[in-house]
Amino acid sequence: MNRRRFAIEYLLSDFICSGLVWTLFYIFRKIFIEPAKFGYSVPVEFGNHFWLAIIILPTYWVVFYWLSGSYRNISKKSRIKELFTTAIISFIGTIIIFFLLLLDDEVKSYEVYRYTFITLLGMQFFIVAIARLTILTIIKSKIAKRIISFNTLIVGSNKKVLDLYQELENEKHSQGYKFIGYVTVMDKTDPILNDHLENLGTYTEIMRIIEEQKVEVVIIAIDTSEHEKLNYILSLVEGSNVNIKIIPDMYDLISGKVKMNYIFGTVLIDISPEIIPAWQKNIKRFMDFSISLLVLIMFLPFFTIIALAIKLNSRGPAIYKQERIGKNSKPFTIYKFRTMNIDTPPVATHLMQNPSQYITPFGQFLRKTSLDELPQLFNILRGDMSFVGPRPALFNQHDLIELRTKKGIDSLVPGLTGWAQINGRDELPILVKVEYDEYYCKNRSFFMDVQILFMTFLKVLRGEGVEH
Repeated sequence: MNRRRFAIEYLLSDFICSGLVWTLFYIFRKIFIEPAKFGYSVPVEFGNHFWLAIIILPTYWVVFYWLSGSYRNISKKSRIKELFTTAIISFIGTIIIFFLLLLDDEVKSYEVYRYTFITLLGMQFFIVAIARLTILTIIKSKIAKRIISFNTLIVGSNKKVLDLYQELENEKHSQGYKFIGYVTVMDKTDPILNDHLENLGTYTEIMRIIEEQKVEVVIIAIDTSEHEKLNYILSLVEGSNVNIKIIPDMYDLISGKVKMNYIFGTVLIDISPEIIPAWQKNIKRFMDFSISLLVLIMFLPFFTIIALAIKLNSRGPAIYKQERIGKNSKPFTIYKFRTMNIDTPPVATHLMQNPSQYITPFGQFLRKTSLDELPQLFNILRGDMSFVGPRPALFNQHDLIELRTKKGIDSLVPGLTGWAQINGRDELPILVKVEYDEYYCKNRSFFMDVQILFMTFLKVLRGEGVEH
């Protein structure tokens, strides 16, 4: 998809430019800084330390830019805003490099530190900014000339849709929309509309259509009589990672969820339904990946001991696999240390009349200490799960799955622990559990995740566990 290609181009540009910056800065130090310190000329030699830095520092900058959300929605970026954002990130990133790598340097005077910092900051900002503006300008030019376009789906089937389609198609400078069709909301269509756009189905099938047609933009243009379905449509589309736009007369209906993005030509309004900013999302995924990988490596011998104990304690495999429902209601395989006998009925533990008869003696210990959950670190590493999120539903918990889908909770990556788990676990009725999940969905943040992890840690120490 165009979005992924733009992100890769942007990332590679940042990596190359950051490498160029460090090369120029290295030469600057050899020519100006070190001779002033030593009192004689210093040859510019590229030794092992330089080559190591030329790999590590560009990687550092790319990770730093990624965490700040620099590689999201490249084609939508404002060049003026991008200049400002690049300046802020360059300033923060340079401060970190200065204190970690440059502050210990011996210098002729403390004033040299100021020159060093300003030089590195200036190089990092101007070189990266010039490359970014060049890429954005080329992208916007190709979009305007219809060289680059984005698969676009319209939600609605009225004259309003037809007028919008004709207006956007007849623009002198394209905004990049490549219309692949529309979906109906009230099972009615304008016959004239079918002469221009293909009817791909109803709004309830929108997720399937987005995946099959590789949709990148969804434009919502529904009738006044259809407005009660707006929030439901938004909840369906929110988890699909597409750009969502609406026509201006629907602005008041979703107050607080929109970002004004007026473009020359037809005005559409960008919806930004994400609760947490991009940098928090990226930090969360970065921590999920890095911490799970680190724990798996460090505690591999411990995992092996647990697996051997399970095998010696009862017949069957050490790892238990089970189908669960993940993000966007897609099934995935969850991993746990086996705590029950292999002839246990395939139903949730809390639905059994006497579950203790199936749990092995060692399994009782694993459950009480939540050690049986450790293999889910593989799920977190793969991205199927996160450390914090709604617990993944069992494939046969139809009521829970339906309620979560209706409220948009299924747009979240499921978690090892969650808000519902620290407030009652399986003692909670389904409706209450969904209320807790919905509260987390609407109020989630990086700091709330930290709070949930801390409270989970306390519950585990008390032997209460966190899983059903």
